[in-house]
Amino acid sequence: MTIIESNTNLQPAAAVASGVHAASSTVASLKNIRKTYYMGSLSVEVLHGISLDFYAGDYISIMGPSGCGKSTLMNILGCLDQPTAGKYFLGAEDTSLMQDDELSTIRGARLGFIFQSYNLIQQLDVLENIEMPLFYQGFSERDSHEIAMSLAERVGLQDRLDHKPFELSGGQQQRVAIARALVVDPLIILADEPTGNLDTKSGEEILKIFDELHDQGKTLIMVTHSDELAERSQRWVRLRDGLVESDDRRNS
Repeated sequence: MTIIESNTNLQPAAAVASGVHAASSTVASLKNIRKTYYMGSLSVEVLHGISLDFYAGDYISIMGPSGCGKSTLMNILGCLDQPTAGKYFLGAEDTSLMQDDELSTIRGARLGFIFQSYNLIQQLDVLENIEMPLFYQGFSERDSHEIAMSLAERVGLQDRLDHKPFELSGGQQQRVAIARALVVDPLIILADEPTGNLDTKSGEEILKIFDELHDQGKTLIMVTHSDELAERSQRWVRLRDGLVESDDRRNS
């Protein structure tokens, strides 16, 4: 792993340096994000002031031990949860004070999700699963079908279009999930342990697709426990105890 910079001091309220990005636009920005969960009279602060900028074309791994705040941070990035304090800008939009319906709209239009457990709808076939986000975005049936067909071919599933998820291997199901994530041409693709349920061969095939997406300029943010998986990315954000411990970037 070739690194041009590293900051190993925990910084609760300031962004950790991640290189010069004069030519890249900021696609997401976290400003002093805090997240507290309340359980009766008890409160647990999981994120203690996270400040990070993510840039167009970044391929980022978010890492750290269990309980460090990775999943909470991913939920906020994915507009699945809101911070207790601080601001989260997705593109130019401040999502921090959005209502649930506004979050749902921006989530469907600007984000693509890839989960460890695939999260496919078992009653729908491959093509229908890929098309589903377009239905909620108001695309016509014809346009949805054409876009989904193209993406199915792109991930090598053109001969599995009428198969249900339970008729597919784990690797094939994750390919469906990738196509579904791409179908709205999202600003950011969020992947949570994307190869966690796959064998080595299938996992490598999925990671090659991620490499191709990165080469095409897509912005990917991946949560992983695996150093080996993280080696595929170009930037590594490591959390510890709800803080940014380090933010490192590959030289090229």
